[in-house]
Amino acid sequence: MQWNFYGTAVNNNSNEIRIKVSFRRAQWRMLVATMFCYLFFYTGRQTAGFAIPGIHKELGISLTTLGWMSATLFWCYAVGQFINGNLGDRHGARLMMSLGAVISCALNWVVSFGQGVLTLFIPWGANGYAQSMAWAPGSRLISNWWGHKERGKAFGFYVFAAGMSSVIAFTTSLIVLDVFQLGWRWIFRLPVLLMLIGGVIYFFIARNRPEELGFKPLKENSFSEEIPDNIESVMSENNLSYLKRYLIVFSNWRFMVASLAIGFQNTARYGLLIWVPAYFLGSSWKGEEGTKWISIALPVGMAIGAMSSGWISDVLFKSKRSPVIIICMLMAAVFAVLMYVVPQQSWILGIIILFFAGFFVYGAQSTFWALSPDLLGSKCTSTGIGVMNFFAYLLAGLGEPLIGYMIESNNYEYGLVFPIVGLSCLISAILGLFIRR
Repeated sequence: MQWNFYGTAVNNNSNEIRIKVSFRRAQWRMLVATMFCYLFFYTGRQTAGFAIPGIHKELGISLTTLGWMSATLFWCYAVGQFINGNLGDRHGARLMMSLGAVISCALNWVVSFGQGVLTLFIPWGANGYAQSMAWAPGSRLISNWWGHKERGKAFGFYVFAAGMSSVIAFTTSLIVLDVFQLGWRWIFRLPVLLMLIGGVIYFFIARNRPEELGFKPLKENSFSEEIPDNIESVMSENNLSYLKRYLIVFSNWRFMVASLAIGFQNTARYGLLIWVPAYFLGSSWKGEEGTKWISIALPVGMAIGAMSSGWISDVLFKSKRSPVIIICMLMAAVFAVLMYVVPQQSWILGIIILFFAGFFVYGAQSTFWALSPDLLGSKCTSTGIGVMNFFAYLLAGLGEPLIGYMIESNNYEYGLVFPIVGLSCLISAILGLFIRR
């Protein structure tokens, strides 16, 4: 028998139930808070595709060079992931994500005043590093609060927020151009204010670990609705050195193959996100002025695909990630090729195929991220996701100038992005065969 604050006897079972309910509420609050913060992060880096035609026209910078501008952000983001993933294991998402949002907002404003290659590339690259302060630390926070058997679902919601962030980035950019009739510079000024607000709110809500709210830490591989049991102390976790975390990650060959696979998946993803807006804004699509809004189908499909695949991997495949990755990548390759051959000016076909291309190409993301705590354990989750994201953006950065060169060398045929995306998806699917655990 236990006694409450008022000196009244409390049944142990009822007290345990109350703790379970309280933990469950806190668990969802942390997930929703992290989703809310990341919901606006892509306004800081995925709006560039809408600015490319304006920059090309006003400043006379070639598409190949602008492809290298995207590569600069991706590679700085990759290096930042490699560093900040490890820092996220030590310092947590509350500080890292909030600080990243504030710095990225400021750097986007600096980019908006750029007048040439250097004044665009330098702050845009620095912005890539600032953007890297969010994803891996946020993933670690989620793995701290959610157990193995619900982790796919939790990461599915997290990646859904990232997908919806793309929707917001696309929508706000189109509002700037089509509704407000403002120039490309305002694409880097207005949407990012949402990210700033999200980062500030997150700092006051988020807590990195259950024990910061008086709960015990989760037991590895447990159902999250159970009361968390004690594992190794937080002190012993902090004593795990930076180098040791990296050694654990790089010694896991399945995880390294998964990191290479997500590199090709991310090449396909950003091939679509960066060049599809230019495809509809450019001369390839011969429809009416409003056809640029068809591009919204891409991030909407991505958001729904991300959330669905996380649930599918947990429920239908019993937390096995590789089958979902393989299926998603093969289907994404099919729809990318279909987008290349679809008759132009066909609004309905364009929307449907673009939706499913986004659905499958991004659907694999939540299962990729869940592999980090699954294969490495919770203490190296952020480091592992940082390394995985390093490879993701390293390869994506290589793809951007290649796509820009192919388009520019073929009479500005923006549709060439789709077969390149299809090939990247196929390679990712093949690599997925080797990451079964």
